[in-house]
Amino acid sequence: MNKEPRIKNIRIKKGIYVLPNLFTTASLFAGFYSIIASVQEKYFVAAVAILVSLVFDGLDGRIARFTNTTSKFGAEYDSLADLIAFGVAPSLLAYIWAMSSNGKIGWLAGFLFIACGALRLARYNIQIGIIESKVFNGLPIPAAACVIATTVIFFDFIGIEGKYHNSYLTYFVILLSLLMVSSIKYYSFKDIKLYARMPFTLFLIVVGILLFIYYKPEIMAFVIMVGYAISGPIWWVVKFGQKITRKAKKKKSIQHAEHDQ
Repeated sequence: MNKEPRIKNIRIKKGIYVLPNLFTTASLFAGFYSIIASVQEKYFVAAVAILVSLVFDGLDGRIARFTNTTSKFGAEYDSLADLIAFGVAPSLLAYIWAMSSNGKIGWLAGFLFIACGALRLARYNIQIGIIESKVFNGLPIPAAACVIATTVIFFDFIGIEGKYHNSYLTYFVILLSLLMVSSIKYYSFKDIKLYARMPFTLFLIVVGILLFIYYKPEIMAFVIMVGYAISGPIWWVVKFGQKITRKAKKKKSIQHAEHDQ
């Protein structure tokens, strides 16, 4: 006698945690405001709004963990907000500011950035707990977005106002898109212990960097974000070189052993 399959009663929790999701909403709002500013051709404002969104995005997860209010809803909401703030907003900013004169390849590059950002977020969500937390697999979408934002701010600082049509920036956006979906590892800074002791010289270097950031934030923000974007490929080249060197040494030692016999 066939029995009807039992349907499990899944109790859906009502309500959401307010505080961390407020910060996520603030991040989403800043991203949306960046889109509005880009449409109005206020490129500097649009770029700053993306950086403001990054601040709120960094706070929501930390507040959720600190107050023990993490939830599946919060994680999904954060990913959707990130796609708008760090996918759509910087893509539209880059297109209107620099890529619109390149015709079809310009808006295709903009779409590629959004698509790769969405794929990067989806892959990150399913790899939580699988890969080590001290590295990111591919360039994080907030970092890619901030590279675009700080580039706009840097060009504004050196006197280039309004639209800046340059085909090289289109390829720059394509490169950022590909780095997001690559398997190149990026340092996540999650294992940094701010309360740990550090050498006095290192402390002075950190203070000096902070002072220079305060003195020339437009330049340093650009240098830091571009430096982080290229740190992954540099790290990969160094690791690959070390691997080739080890193989060469191993092969040489085997040849010496065979020669001695």
